[in-house]
Amino acid sequence: MTGRTATGGQLIVEGLVTHGVDLAFTVAGESYLEVLDAAVDAPSLRLITCRQEGGAAFMAEAVGKLSHRPGVAMVTRGPGACNAAIGVHTAHQDSTPMVLLVGQVARGMMDREAFQEVDFRKMFAPLAKWVAQIDQAERIPEYLGQAFQVATSGRPGPVVLALPEDMLRDRVVVKDRGAYQPVRAHPGAADLARLRALLAEAKRPMLLVGGGGWTDEAAADVQRFALANDIPVCSSFRRQDVIDNRVAVWAGDLGTGANPALVRRLGEADLVIAVGARLGEITTQSYSALAIPEPQQRLIHIHPAAEELGRVMRPVLGIQAGMPEAAAALAQLDPVAGSWGAWRAAARADYDAQLVPTATSASLDLGQCMRRLDAHLPDDSIITIDAGNFSGWAQRFLSYRRPGRQLGPTSGAMGYSVPAGVAAKIRRPGARVVSFVGDGGFLMTGQELATACQEAERTGGGPIILVFDNGMYGTIRMHQERRFPGRVSATRLHNPDFVALARSYGAFGAKVEETDQFMDAVRAAEAHGGPAVLHLAVPPEQITTRQTIAELQAQSRARLAAGKGFEEHT
Repeated sequence: MTGRTATGGQLIVEGLVTHGVDLAFTVAGESYLEVLDAAVDAPSLRLITCRQEGGAAFMAEAVGKLSHRPGVAMVTRGPGACNAAIGVHTAHQDSTPMVLLVGQVARGMMDREAFQEVDFRKMFAPLAKWVAQIDQAERIPEYLGQAFQVATSGRPGPVVLALPEDMLRDRVVVKDRGAYQPVRAHPGAADLARLRALLAEAKRPMLLVGGGGWTDEAAADVQRFALANDIPVCSSFRRQDVIDNRVAVWAGDLGTGANPALVRRLGEADLVIAVGARLGEITTQSYSALAIPEPQQRLIHIHPAAEELGRVMRPVLGIQAGMPEAAAALAQLDPVAGSWGAWRAAARADYDAQLVPTATSASLDLGQCMRRLDAHLPDDSIITIDAGNFSGWAQRFLSYRRPGRQLGPTSGAMGYSVPAGVAAKIRRPGARVVSFVGDGGFLMTGQELATACQEAERTGGGPIILVFDNGMYGTIRMHQERRFPGRVSATRLHNPDFVALARSYGAFGAKVEETDQFMDAVRAAEAHGGPAVLHLAVPPEQITTRQTIAELQAQSRARLAAGKGFEEHT
């Protein structure tokens, strides 16, 4: 290869191929035309044309979650990068490996506020693990290698590279570089011995799994550890797919709308082994389930990033390790003959009890719909979930298991589910993909339905998108009713005909207004084979899976009449 020359654009594409990238999501821009042109000569790299950069970034993030390799998005400077920032923030909070390539103004025009100029180092600094600009084309292999290395090593996360458009036109002598190799810490023998000793002393242990980096093998290993030691297992927010929810040790998730019985049980535990979870606000129920800075429970915290250990809560044992490495080591430990069998069984009973839907007189009983859907879906199904109160139906009533997956933004980003569902179906065309989204979230990124239909023409198939239409921003309405009962402001929504909208894209569309229509609509969507939208006419009164608006208002008014403040109530 000595003496070979290439343009910067060609080196970007060659580097992506070298690092195993076969799929990238893009909204084309003139700032990186050389990259788009070079992709024509790289048949192994499939470019997915998206309709908005936020959708492209969400798709890359979803692929990063599914593959544990960096998802890649390409966007143009200025407005394109600003749109894509939501996906970068999501990848950061979700610990997802991702690489965002951003076109940039020419080097000679910088610092003049040229057309669409942004200093991306400053813009993305708090959102990404690393941000850099490649000013010399000959250094592209170096920068790309470092980008993939950083995105996958330690705590996974997003990396942003800015590409000045004139740099991409430079022709330089090639210096080839091999593919990246992720670096992750392994737990030490002394730490593992201490962990086992603490477990042997416990009376009410609980295993909390979460975070990123859970390969199928790592998930199987941590499940073997839990079963061998008969420890109840819960997950952090939107990480219910780490453990097969059907096994006896599964106790539920600590997300939004968590089972109150599980939250109480976590408070009663005398040992919490947190593996991968970041112990953030939602998982700790606003930092109340585990006290700061000294938890009332003994805390063992295993995390891939050393800086996360002891960051908020001080563990009695902190272990830096990647999830595959930690789970494999846990699975190899000699089981502890504990005395907590009844404790584990009670935790499972709490979980089973909350699977029973609350009785309702509504014509569309979402709890019953979800239980029927759960019985119908294959084990490899992928569920994508948007942000909003409606997500409680999928989080409470569906069971998750490998090789299936749950893809949802722990960042709480609305508009995630549809792009994630489109990307999941492209990445795993043989899997059933069902996307859960509210009426508000669908109108943020629902135009990526066009991307789904476009790709279906090439490869067939598409996600089944369930649009929960209650005519409002439900989560904010819930908070309004808690603090200002009966005083509604800025949360009502006027929506289109979602069925007609879906059909206008070329997708299947059907409206569901009654419980008995639901599974017929699901089967019709599956028979259609391509992208599908099921419009669920959700009763606005059913604000959460556990409470109606009337019940919430009554509770809030009683609290106010008693002179209690909101913070005391929550």
